[in-house]
Amino acid sequence: MSDNSGYPQITANNLIVNNSPHIQSPVTIKSIMWEVNLALVPVIIMAIYNFGLRALLIILLSVLGAVLAEYLIQVFLRKIPTTISDGSAVLTGLLLALCLPVAIPYWIAFVGGFIAIALGKQVYGGLGQNIFNPAHVARAILLASWPVYMNTWLKSGFNTSLTLPTTVPEIDAITTATPLGLLKETAKNPDLLASGQSIIQYIFETLNINFSDLLLGINFSGSIGETSKLAILIGAFYLLIRKHINLYAPGAMLATVFVGTYIYSNCNIEYSMFHILTGGLFLGAFFMVTDMVTSPINPLGKIIFGVGCGAITLLIRLKGGYPEGVCYSILIMNAFVPLIDKLCKPRRFGVVKPKPAVVTDSKEASK
Repeated sequence: MSDNSGYPQITANNLIVNNSPHIQSPVTIKSIMWEVNLALVPVIIMAIYNFGLRALLIILLSVLGAVLAEYLIQVFLRKIPTTISDGSAVLTGLLLALCLPVAIPYWIAFVGGFIAIALGKQVYGGLGQNIFNPAHVARAILLASWPVYMNTWLKSGFNTSLTLPTTVPEIDAITTATPLGLLKETAKNPDLLASGQSIIQYIFETLNINFSDLLLGINFSGSIGETSKLAILIGAFYLLIRKHINLYAPGAMLATVFVGTYIYSNCNIEYSMFHILTGGLFLGAFFMVTDMVTSPINPLGKIIFGVGCGAITLLIRLKGGYPEGVCYSILIMNAFVPLIDKLCKPRRFGVVKPKPAVVTDSKEASK
């Protein structure tokens, strides 16, 4: 429809007003979640290579528990359309499984996946509403509930079958300490200190490993997905290329751990590199700290968040009762994210910061 001028007339019938955002992007929650799942494929491959089909079954059961919890809660409790197709529940189950030891009973993996969604995500209102990282919420609960199972480690490279030995001597024969666990046990060994031998060299000789093994993730014990740092870096590099993560928080966390251990060990770079390449630091830094929901928004906030995670990790590793502190450090810093976002809130464009009022003496003002 047009008037005599030839220009189209805009009427109420063809004027559509929608809610923001008005600029659409091909990047969606679903695409991001499935790409993060894809980035974890190298880690999963190394987990199966190191621990066999048992690791694969634990991963599948953890994912099944997470997806089932998402479906049941959304359909029967919240009575809303299910969102299991967006991949977020699958991702939560994957991340939890990669933080678990391969020797745990299968039912713990399933229960853990269910808890991660029920108590770590849906209880807050679903995706985008949760305060804490769901996978670490479940891991913390499992560690408090079944500490023996959660601290039984099998050496990487021991190709486990779907069933494990049931007698104690046989289990003891295939279990071994993690590098961080052995570090915690021998840190105050008077005989070692008197001998003058480097504690890192002692650990390497005891476990028959070296720095290359720590990087590749072979020949030592640990969680299913934390052993191979190289596989984690491959996945992280893919996410960086796709611009789903940045290096503000991971870089700050890794740098804090490196600098902190360097100072603590009187400038021993070998000791610092050992802390960087052991435990769940890489997995936590690149796949947990970068979580869009439970991390700060702007770059300064991300750096503060990463430094806090690294500092608390160090505090637990060096002075705490557990040899590893990545899980609890991230959960503790998750609680501070609203405060960090408030303190680091950028100034709105065009808004001038008001000058503080100057209080003058009433007598001088009257003159």
